Formats: sequence, C-alpha cells, structure tokens
Amino acid sequence: MGDASYSAEQVAGLLGLSAQQIRRYARSGIVEPERGPRGELRFSFQDLVFLRVVARLAGERVPPRRVERAVRGLRARLAGSRPLSGVRLATEGTHVVVRECDRTWSPDSGQYWLEFAAHPEDTPNEPSLELAATAEGWYAFACAIESAQPEQARDAYARALGLDPALVAAHVNWGCLEHEAGRLAEAEAHYRAALALHDGDPVAWFDLAVVLEDRGCPAEARTAYERALACDPTCADTHFNLARLCDRAGDAAASLRHLQAYRRLMS
Repeated sequence: MGDASYSAEQVAGLLGLSAQQIRRYARSGIVEPERGPRGELRFSFQDLVFLRVVARLAGERVPPRRVERAVRGLRARLAGSRPLSGVRLATEGTHVVVRECDRTWSPDSGQYWLEFAAHPEDTPNEPSLELAATAEGWYAFACAIESAQPEQARDAYARALGLDPALVAAHVNWGCLEHEAGRLAEAEAHYRAALALHDGDPVAWFDLAVVLEDRGCPAEARTAYERALACDPTCADTHFNLARLCDRAGDAAASLRHLQAYRRLMS
C-alpha cells in the first residue's frame, strides 16, 4: 500500500461521509492529500486516521469553521515535528483542544487550559461504612471520584484489590488512570495483571494494545489487538487500530481487511 492509496470515494465509504465532505476537508486544508496521475485527490492512511477524528468532532456539533481553525493552528504549531494523526483532539464545549498526558491546550492559541477539579463538597471523601466493607464498594467509590480525585481513586482501587485480588475491573481502571498520567509501565502492569486473572477480557487487551503502541512496541500491540478481536470481533475501534498498524507494517491486505470490517460495523 503506498503513501497515498485512497481516493476521496474510498475514504468517504470507509468513514461513512460523503465524497463531497472529504473534498471540502481537503479544500479547507484540514488534510493535504496528494494528486494522482489524472489530478485526482489521493489520501494516505494517516489522512484517513485524522479525518476520522475530524468526523467525530463534527458529530459532537463543533462548528466546522472552528475545527478548520484549530487544525490550521495545530499544523502551524507542530511544523512537521510530528504527524497530525498522532495528536489527540477532544472537545471542551464547542472548543477543540489537544489532550496530552498531563495537560490540555488550545491549538488556536497554544494556551493551556486549567483543569478544574470538582469542589470537595461535590465528591465524597470515603464510601459509606457498609460499602467500605466490600471490594465492590471501594471499586464503586473509585469510579465515582477518579475524574476529580485520581490519587484518592488509586488508593480506593488498591483497597478494593486488597479485599478481592481477583477484581479484574479494578486493575483495568487503575491502569487507565496511570495511562492518562503518562505512567506507561505502571499502566501496562495493571492491564497485564487483569489479563492474568481473565485473559478473555477484550477491554484489557485493547487497553494493553494502546499502551504498547505508546511505548513503541507495534508488533506486540498488533498481537494484543488481535487477542482483543478474538474476544470481541464486533469492536470497530479495534479493527481500525489494527488497520493502522498493518498499514505501517506494509501489510496492505490485512490493513484493507480490517478497514472493511470497521466500515461494516459502523454502517
């Protein structure tokens, strides 16, 4: 598969958009496709990855001009230092932001967003006495506070596992906390602990695959995604991520197969 292997019609079909939308994104500069021998637009897999993110933002009702402005600002700030497809775009209301391990910033201005935790009175400090006696109680408490109080949530997950060392979901969620904080080795350890307890958990395999990608281990990540699919063949995101890894590895047939599976599941 070459660097620019997809026509506008193929990209539209894979992402569930119209060819007209794809061409509009190209005209606006959201992606910069190459030109084929007849002057037609040809998109790379990385273009496809980024357009998928843009389509998701549009589905979250972010105004198109705001998306376009954010992408232009992002391209200027990255200046070729890394591909757009490697940046995690998200929304804050109707604003587009870049989320990294420990910070959120605006691609328009480069300014950082302050992360305001919930007020102390909005989140409990301890679970009820009844819940605190059970692993499930500490787990539920950790889930309730992890976005506002991640350190306390880690302690609560630890307490849950102290009461029930076989609580797979506690390892997975704790791993997600470490992953979001950029502590990749710790995240991987928790995902592997979850899989040691239950190797048929597709979420743990998927999360392990993502952290292995982030750690620069694409071959191991591909294996983990394949295990995730063996557990749950209906996960569209797993197919999409596998298509991306296969494309990078030069396995064109596998990449196309997973893209087609992704499209079937999303249609």
